[in-house]
Amino acid sequence: MRLSRVPVPAIAAAAVLLAFPVAGWAADRATAADVQRGLDGLVAASGGPPGAVATLYRNGRLTVLSAGRADIMRKGVPRARQRMRIASVAKAFSGAVALRLVRDGRLGLDDTIGQRVTGMPSAWAGVTVRQMINHTSGLPDYSRSDAFVKQARSDPRGFVSPTGIIDWVRGDPLVFAPGSRYAYSNTDNIVIGLVAQAVTGRRYPDLLADVVFGPARLRETSFPTRRISLPTPFLHGYAVAPGEQDQDVTTFLSPSGAWASGAVVSTPADLNGFIRAYLGRRFFDAAQQREQMRFVPGGQSSPPGPGQNAAGLALFRYRTRCGTVYGHTGNFPGYVQFAAATADGRRAVTTSLNIAAPTGALLARLRAVQTTAVCALLR
Repeated sequence: MRLSRVPVPAIAAAAVLLAFPVAGWAADRATAADVQRGLDGLVAASGGPPGAVATLYRNGRLTVLSAGRADIMRKGVPRARQRMRIASVAKAFSGAVALRLVRDGRLGLDDTIGQRVTGMPSAWAGVTVRQMINHTSGLPDYSRSDAFVKQARSDPRGFVSPTGIIDWVRGDPLVFAPGSRYAYSNTDNIVIGLVAQAVTGRRYPDLLADVVFGPARLRETSFPTRRISLPTPFLHGYAVAPGEQDQDVTTFLSPSGAWASGAVVSTPADLNGFIRAYLGRRFFDAAQQREQMRFVPGGQSSPPGPGQNAAGLALFRYRTRCGTVYGHTGNFPGYVQFAAATADGRRAVTTSLNIAAPTGALLARLRAVQTTAVCALLR
């Protein structure tokens, strides 16, 4: 049995289509068996996750591949119906809400924070919805703030309101002039959630349920902010370091501190269903998708996904040696996620690991496995 312990600061830091496959993709003969070998290699790697699960949806069928354990204290591989924290893939959910409001004429991509929500720092007033959901806003990232680290150390399970999250960086200046460059910021989607509430007069969890969960039939997906435990059955999340004891961090950090940026709980099967619905325009129309797919070159998701990354509106483009898919990745203490689909949403892939943010050689290995999964999806 693998066991390891990682210090709290490291865990806190971790919290922190229009094109079809390119020519030549058919030369790669990756199959589900190759993906399975990749998952096995991740679990066996030094500092690797206790478990890993991938889903491939094509031709109307979901294939589930698993390695390792969902819980190091019990036998059993990760399964497609086990709950997990989807981390920053939740930003695609808030993007879906924002783009639905754009479709309905209730919000404009070039509307500003100052026009749409009160109580925000005056320096942020000119930042637009578009700049927030493609991470060119310049808003300071709250997950890098001293206040966030202090919260994670002193009261990690304590509830934090969305405005409390904003307070962590309220006095910080913009990192750069809005629209001048790309920088991933978790604050962007917190503000998007507040804008959605202000525009509609409704609670963000209710908007998620009506706009996303219901239409996509996500019956095992939820948005807990006060509940720290996961509904059973669930995939345990771990912090892992070579030679040390694995630490179960499933309930280490309150999801309230991630809110619209990362608090969604789902399953591998539901996550695959969501990304198919997202690319398949279940939540908004072709006009919004065209805006969504105006990509910022070099804009990487966090962690970087497979191949060459570029940032759109609450969506990333991943160009691999086998072709192009579109989706999102995410990190949360104990979980690292990847969900992507083809331009039409007819094929989709996810990978989920029960480990805190991988780096270095392990991240490179993970991206290679994701590429293999994309190749198997598109072959």
